[in-house]
Parts: sequence; C-alpha cells; structure tokens
Amino acid sequence: MSRATLVNWLLVLAVLVIAVIPLAFIGSETAFGGADGVAVERIEADHPGYEPWFSPLFEPEAETASTLFALQAAIGAGFLGYLFGALNTRRRLGRGTPAPAPPADPA
Repeated sequence: MSRATLVNWLLVLAVLVIAVIPLAFIGSETAFGGADGVAVERIEADHPGYEPWFSPLFEPEAETASTLFALQAAIGAGFLGYLFGALNTRRRLGRGTPAPAPPADPA
C-alpha cells in the first residue's frame, strides 16, 4: 500500500470519526437546536430583562435555512477541493520549485 493510499484512508477514517462521535453523544431522542438556540436560552436565564439591540433582517424558515447551510457547505467543499487539486497538480508538475541554473561556460 502506497503512502498516498494510506493517507487517504486515514483521512476518510478521521472524517467518519468526526461525523459519528457527536451523533453518539447527542443521541436520537434529543433534538439538536444548534448553538444559537442554546445561547438565547442562556442569555434569557442569566439576564431575564435583557432586550436585544436589533432584530434579524431575514429570518428564513427551517427548510430554507437548511438549504442555505447545505449550499454554504457545498461551496466551501468545492473551494477546498479545487485548492487541494491545484496544489497537488502544481507539486506534481514541479512548478513550485525553481528551474535549475544552466551549466557554466568552460571557456
């Protein structure tokens, strides 16, 4: 097994671990509301008379918010995939290294 294949399998394993461990800790019986909901609950509990300074300009429905989040993730993944592909191609073609100096003239 080549080193590149080993690295690829280790990366796949790392992604699976990162995706599965939070789901194991959350459990299937709880609804995951995200950090925003927890922050609002915490602020209301700590400061009962707190009034927000402003309200959101756009508050999408759940499906729209989910779609926007998925779109954001897809754009980020596409950008990272392009970046890694371009860097890998540059490394493979040797453009990242300077050209060797021509031999000196013996005359």
